[in-house]
Amino acid sequence: MAPTTTATQDLSVTPPPSYLDRLQDFVSENRRAILVCTAAAAVALGAAAYYASTTSPHRPGSGKDRQKDKRRDKSSSKKKKSVGDQDGPILEEIKPEEEQQNVPLTLEEIAAMSVDDRIKRAGCLKSRGNAQYQARRFTQAAELYTQAIQVSPKPEPIFHSNRAACYLNMSPPQFELVVEDCDAALRHDPNYIKALNRRANALEALSRYAEALRDFTAATILDKFQNEAAAQSVERVLKKLATEKAQTIAATRDPRLPSQTFISAYFAAFRKRAQPTPPETSSQGDQTLLLALDALEAADYAHALSLVNEAVDQGVSWDIGRAEALNLRGTFKFLTSDIKGAKADLEESLALNPSLTQSLVKLASVHMEEGNHAQAMECFEQAIKVDSSDPDVYYHRGQVHFITNDYSAAAENYTKSTSLDSTFVFSHIQLAVAQYKMGNVSNSMATFRRTMTAFPNRAEVCNYYGELLLDQQRFDDAVEKFDRAIELDKAKSPPNPLPLVNKALAMFQWHKDIDRAEVLCREALAIDSSCEPAVATLAQLALQKGEMETAIEWFEKQVDLARGEAELVAALTYLEASKAQLQFVKTYPQMAVQLQQIASAMM
Repeated sequence: MAPTTTATQDLSVTPPPSYLDRLQDFVSENRRAILVCTAAAAVALGAAAYYASTTSPHRPGSGKDRQKDKRRDKSSSKKKKSVGDQDGPILEEIKPEEEQQNVPLTLEEIAAMSVDDRIKRAGCLKSRGNAQYQARRFTQAAELYTQAIQVSPKPEPIFHSNRAACYLNMSPPQFELVVEDCDAALRHDPNYIKALNRRANALEALSRYAEALRDFTAATILDKFQNEAAAQSVERVLKKLATEKAQTIAATRDPRLPSQTFISAYFAAFRKRAQPTPPETSSQGDQTLLLALDALEAADYAHALSLVNEAVDQGVSWDIGRAEALNLRGTFKFLTSDIKGAKADLEESLALNPSLTQSLVKLASVHMEEGNHAQAMECFEQAIKVDSSDPDVYYHRGQVHFITNDYSAAAENYTKSTSLDSTFVFSHIQLAVAQYKMGNVSNSMATFRRTMTAFPNRAEVCNYYGELLLDQQRFDDAVEKFDRAIELDKAKSPPNPLPLVNKALAMFQWHKDIDRAEVLCREALAIDSSCEPAVATLAQLALQKGEMETAIEWFEKQVDLARGEAELVAALTYLEASKAQLQFVKTYPQMAVQLQQIASAMM
């Protein structure tokens, strides 16, 4: 099973459809279902993807100006807006009873006026501000709204929101003032959608993405998910926020190995080779290298990493051995997301031993991580020139074609790899998966059945076969295969936790048995406490139960486990979306009943 499905990630561990493929399908199917338990519970669309677009018409306005919106829509439908803020003050026009001179009143003059006169004067000033706004004289409009605010006998959120629209359209925009005015408007009317959207736009421009996400989220939910533009804004700001945080985390945290499950899957994707033979008079570095290779064989990855670093520092005495040491050290650097260091080690390895095709294959992984497909393919061509009979070259080239969705070319390479060495189970598995991706379901199932016969004791075959059966919603058959994989894995130490996660998803999708699914995921974590698929699934299950705070805890762990910037962005997207929704529920507890009604209508 693949720890990642990101196209630019490691080529050796990407054989979907896997838990992430099905998890994303599950998310897509449930993303419009709002989960509301009580006023204290979290509100979420499936997998925190509440920003899904809808086809419903936009419903403008909220709060105190909602009835006015209905009148203004009819009167202003023929007017073409000429400013950047699509919800500008013209939408909130109130016709004054009389024209008054634009002369600011002193505090004494305002105090001497009756309440009715102050209301009329404020309305007149607002109307004049609207006219100036439509004429794009934003400074003059803002001044008129300021006077309206001063004259009005009571706080009017519309006055502040309109002035915010002016600040938003000035050149340059006055984003800080927009935030201040929207703060004032929302203090008096927390449901004021226009003010939320305007403040969100200003906060986004100020790179205050978490706050912008908070406001766009609230506006989206308060508008009952009817505003596609707001939904798209949530998605846009989520991406900015997640990317910014991912870059900070990636740049500041210390390199570390991923989970045991991930590393095992990586090394299992290469056929075993004989250890290099050191010279008769070997150095201390030579002996340390052999110890590192022994630790690798025993799946003691942390020890293997420490030993290979020590071997390179001590000095490996012969070129072939040093090339192997740099190959292994470069591999561990790649696994810890030190892409630059991995590239340097693999290139030096090839300089010492140009015939080491495994270094060329791994260098292709580095190029793919960097987004350079052409150079990755060039590495494979070089490897074929060096040794056209190396089945690993074709298998991994097939992986590149697979992750770039060229399934036909992938299948050709898997077939070639198998023809050179039929004992490598993953070439057979990947061929079946590629056939499935091409729509050749019957061929894929036949390939899996033949592979099960050829490799009766390999749990991987049952696990992947079960994934395809689950994709077809053949739940009974899928669970049977996962159970078989779990049983076969008991002979391994440690066993593979991924069939347990697959079975958890099957139990949820089949019987909606969240409790059983959670138990299975926790069993997987007992095997590998850093098993990212189990963590990701537990987070999604918590969302399904409306346990947003629990989901956030799991998403935080998923962020901690993420390998590389792409995985960090994905995990942070879920985390920040969940946080924004939890904040909404705490800010608007009165929305619980209404949200339950929306959820019932959408589910």
